[in-house]
Amino acid sequence: MLLRFGVTNHRSLRDRQVLSLVASSLDDSTAGLIACRHVPGRRLLPAVVIYGANASGKSNLVDAVRWMRYRVLYSHSRGEPDGGVPRTPFALDPAIATTPSHFEIDFIVEGVRYHYGFEATNTGFTAEWLFAFPNDRRQALFERNAMEFHFGRNLKGRNQVISELTRPNSLFLSAAAQNGHEELTKISRYFQSMSVDELSEYDLAESLVERPMDDRVIRFLKAAGTGVIDYRIKDMDAGREGPELGGEISTIVTELLKLPLETRQFADKLTCLALARLQLAHQGAGGERIYFDLSQESEGTQRLLRLLAPVFRALDAGAVMVVDELDASLHTHACELVIALFSSPATNPRGAQLIATTHDTNLLRSAHLRRDQVWLTEKDPEGATHLYPLTDFRTRKEDNLERGYLQGRYGAIPFAGRPSDVLATL
Repeated sequence: MLLRFGVTNHRSLRDRQVLSLVASSLDDSTAGLIACRHVPGRRLLPAVVIYGANASGKSNLVDAVRWMRYRVLYSHSRGEPDGGVPRTPFALDPAIATTPSHFEIDFIVEGVRYHYGFEATNTGFTAEWLFAFPNDRRQALFERNAMEFHFGRNLKGRNQVISELTRPNSLFLSAAAQNGHEELTKISRYFQSMSVDELSEYDLAESLVERPMDDRVIRFLKAAGTGVIDYRIKDMDAGREGPELGGEISTIVTELLKLPLETRQFADKLTCLALARLQLAHQGAGGERIYFDLSQESEGTQRLLRLLAPVFRALDAGAVMVVDELDASLHTHACELVIALFSSPATNPRGAQLIATTHDTNLLRSAHLRRDQVWLTEKDPEGATHLYPLTDFRTRKEDNLERGYLQGRYGAIPFAGRPSDVLATL
């Protein structure tokens, strides 16, 4: 479970910005909240939605989570020894661009709260730390200052040996996981379980290679009014149809999906071979099932297919899912259904959490969103993004939040007023 994520000096996020999933003391409905004894009020939010004008920094926040996750998982195994750290600091102020970027996260693994973070310059990681809070008491597991490492007595394992293997441009946590450090590997697995805007055709293809399509996906597509009632996977090698992928094409695609993402992008044709086997069924006029290739389906249906595979994986694992532009090609009701999956204890018994950016203001009227689940981004005159919660403003449960947002009461919109006023300036 995720408590907080903080970032400084990454793209437009110049100053320290913190996203919190700790529920506030609002008197809104508590039905969908996640019990958590480690935070004040003992409740976490199952989902948050982030609003803001175009280019206000919403996607940069998603990118910050993705960037941190990638460095934890791969900085040791995939980083070039002398390659430095490929960061993107705030570019509009040369003085800021030369200062370190800072990433931090508070989360829970196996009932224990952890605080992890690091700082990076263009040449390497200048600081890294991990604290545990068993029984809510702080324990320093390790702290790093450039290439000096200090280990707490509660961190068992080959700490010194692994520190000597750690490069200036790799994280100690990444090196530890690569070298089988038992306690730190479980921390790495937390980052591995996170899904950060992974809605590509590669992920859809991977889900079909690993297993037949989840029946819940078809039920969701039915409920969302797409007309889809079933699916099948064509066996292109033997001329048969069935739910399992097999044959030479599947073997090629399976091997392809083991490659790093940056390698996969050059193999679109092979991925399409897997997706070409998927057909979705619709009800014919005579009651028979009519099957269509994926390419014949609407953009919305294709988007839902890419979205739902990681959604249900996150729900099953109790993991964190981060989605940029949740509403892309989707109707409001489909977006609300996705949020409802995370907000219902029946469909989210393991405490999975959704972080999503959106422009769909209709969601502000959803019964599945509390006021503390709404966050906003806005750029100041210097081009720096500011992230803040709706609870910074005085609101009531009965307020029309959508109307208030569109009227500019909470900021985070490109302009407040009538389109004619803007057109008059052009």
